Amino acid sequence: MTFIDTLPRTSMTSTPAVNSALDIVIPVYNEQKDLRESVTRLHRFLQKDFPWPATITIADNASTDDTWHIATELADRLDGVRAVHLDQKGRGRALKLTWLGSTATVLAYMDVDLSTDLRALAPLVAPLLSGHSDLAIGSRLSTSSRVVRGPKREFISRSYNLILHTVLGVSFSDAQCGFKAIRSDIAHHLLPLVEDNNWFFDTEMLILAQRAGLRIHEVPVDWIDDPDSTVHIVGTATEDLKGVARLMKGFTTGRIPLARLREELERDADTASSAGAPRRQPRGLMGELVSFGVVGVVSTLAYYVIYLLARMAMGPQLSNLLSLLITQIWNTSANRRHTFGLHSRDGMLKHQASGLIAFGVGLLLTSGSLWGLHHWATTVPRWAEVLVLLVANAIATLVRFATLRAVIHHDADPASAQVSAG
Repeated sequence: MTFIDTLPRTSMTSTPAVNSALDIVIPVYNEQKDLRESVTRLHRFLQKDFPWPATITIADNASTDDTWHIATELADRLDGVRAVHLDQKGRGRALKLTWLGSTATVLAYMDVDLSTDLRALAPLVAPLLSGHSDLAIGSRLSTSSRVVRGPKREFISRSYNLILHTVLGVSFSDAQCGFKAIRSDIAHHLLPLVEDNNWFFDTEMLILAQRAGLRIHEVPVDWIDDPDSTVHIVGTATEDLKGVARLMKGFTTGRIPLARLREELERDADTASSAGAPRRQPRGLMGELVSFGVVGVVSTLAYYVIYLLARMAMGPQLSNLLSLLITQIWNTSANRRHTFGLHSRDGMLKHQASGLIAFGVGLLLTSGSLWGLHHWATTVPRWAEVLVLLVANAIATLVRFATLRAVIHHDADPASAQVSAG
């Protein structure tokens, strides 16, 4: 792959990526119509209204129109503007190469149409320059954002983010907004693991960052849709869904080296619990359901073994109470560790207390079922008791999952519900 950079032709004083707090990359493909005006406007904003030294990198990925000519002309004319050219398409590829080749403290990118109000740039990068956060994203789905776009794009964007929340358990609200930033030291650890070179690049980077325990800062933005956007919605959506499936497979099989990434990042308080264990990594609703189901099967089998053994010495109600209590305590402990990834004792009593709610529901359902069975039938075989208890326990299991999940997610990320609602 050919990589052409105007940097060797510029003086050190006008080199965009040297001694700069911020390097803003604008990936472009056949954008001759908007490029000159947008870069000129952004450059003027940085010179007059931005408090830190910043530079602009125009990343042309295999344009076939006059984009590259305009980019080099802007690099020659405007101080602090750099142009690079790749002979292969792919927005993700352009961002990865330019970001990893920059020496700026913070790396950002924005779409060439400048749909996002530039006044959000300082709030975006300030937490990264201070070291408070690792990545920052603009969010069009925050309740305080002001967004102008058609209902079709609005529906697709919200549906996509709902999929990410449900399947992969993300806590950030908007994966697709073309307004993001990352600390350069974080980028050098994280970006080599990002496989996508096109539109899914953003989502994959954010999901890996969250799973690694990195702090993601969100900024509400004012955003106006570009009706002339060259993005193909159907093709992009299909590519994104394939990317989601690939990540699910990678996390399930362990192919994605998250443990190694966390070790490399050497996070301390920001990525560890108070007991020194790694921060809980979200598995997504689907992953939690699978794990909860496995624990539930083991717990249910244990319940029936204890119940049948107890029935040799006591009646059905007392046997049910004993077996339900034992398996409830074990079930909550097992799900804390394996389903929700909590290895410390923090909150354990609270979680066991929440399990008592499920215990009460389960006891009511199972005891009521046994009472009804023995009330309406003169003689009841053991298999009939087990069958009735199976149905009652299935309902109680759903209650147990919903109760425990709500308490644990609220404790672990109290802002996630608010973000999701946005």
